[in-house]
Amino acid sequence: MGLKNKTKKINRTTDVYGNCTSEKVIASLDLLEETWGNEKKPIYESFEDPIDGLIKTVLSQNTNDANRDNAWQSLKHRFPSWDKVMSAEVGEVATAIRSAGIANVKAQRIKTILTKINNSLGECSLKKLRDWHKEDIKEFLGSLPGVGPKTVACVLLFDIGIPAFPVDTHVARISKRLGFIEEKTSPIEIERFLENVVPEERFLGGHLNMIAHGRAICKAVKPKCTTCPLANLCELTKSRGDSS
Repeated sequence: MGLKNKTKKINRTTDVYGNCTSEKVIASLDLLEETWGNEKKPIYESFEDPIDGLIKTVLSQNTNDANRDNAWQSLKHRFPSWDKVMSAEVGEVATAIRSAGIANVKAQRIKTILTKINNSLGECSLKKLRDWHKEDIKEFLGSLPGVGPKTVACVLLFDIGIPAFPVDTHVARISKRLGFIEEKTSPIEIERFLENVVPEERFLGGHLNMIAHGRAICKAVKPKCTTCPLANLCELTKSRGDSS
C-alpha cells in the first residue's frame, strides 16, 4: 500500500440515470444549500485519530444520536485507551455502552475491530491510513466486522479528509423521492451514483444538507411537502398530485 493518489477527475455525463440528469441533481443540491448552508459553513465532528470516528459510528448503528453519545462518553470515561478496551472483558465494554442498544453485540464487535486493527497495523490507531490510497483504505475498513459502506465513507470523509458521499437513511430516502435512482437501489449503488455525479468539493456539504433536510422536512413519515423547497423537483410530490 502506498501514498494516496491525487484526486482523479471524473467524466460526468448529462444523462446519469434514466430520466434523471446531472443538472437535476445539481439543482437539488443548490436548493438544499440555499436552505441549510452546510457547503459554505459545514458543522461536523472530526477526530485526530480516525479510529475514534470508526468506533463512534459503530456505536451509532441501530440507535439515535443521544443514545450513541451517552454510550460514547461512558466508554471513553471507563477506558482511557483503545488498548484497554481491546483487553477488557466483553461484559465490561457492554456495560459501558449499554445506552447504545444491543450492547453485547456491539461490545464484541468493537473488541474484534480493535484486535484486527492492532494485529494489522501494530497499534490501536488508524492514523497510518492517511498515507494510503483511497481504495486500499476502503478495502481494509470494509474487512472489519460490522463495518459497512456507510461507515467506511463516514471515516473517509470526516476523519481522513478523503472525498466520499456516505449514504444513510436520509440520503437514500431523498435520492429516491427526488427520482435520482429507483426505489430498490442499494445504498452502495446510491453512493456510487452520487460520487459519479456530484463534484467532489460538494460531497461534504451536500451530505450534511441532505441529512438536515431529511430530519426536518423530508421525513420518512409525514414529510412536509408543502414547505419543501424541492417540491417542484420531487417525484413523490408529483405522484401524489398535490403539494400536501
